[in-house]
Amino acid sequence: MTAPNPADAYLRSKVLSARPEELRLMLIEGAIKFARQGGEGIATKNWELAYNGLSRAKNILLELISSLRPEIAPDICAKLSSLYVFMYRRLLDANIEKNPKIVDEVVDLLEYDRETWL
Repeated sequence: MTAPNPADAYLRSKVLSARPEELRLMLIEGAIKFARQGGEGIATKNWELAYNGLSRAKNILLELISSLRPEIAPDICAKLSSLYVFMYRRLLDANIEKNPKIVDEVVDLLEYDRETWL
């Protein structure tokens, strides 16, 4: 059995005590981080880094989609859902085409989304 990592304990505490807005911001920041890693993996032909980074970014986008609450704000949720689905598809395209510029487009959109939550 491995010793608990203090950073993991801190992150767990941060997530469990965060407000919904803070959680959403954390997810967006995670998607940015992992998309950048995936883009770096493509650019350097490190396919494992590309796969892991893009997979994690796509999983976060799916979580962002599933956490939308259309019963509260249907118009905004529909627009955000469309945006997140578009970004998900572009990450698929980037992986298939091995094109880091497509990842950069997604990162730009995610950074804009992050600004709206800040």
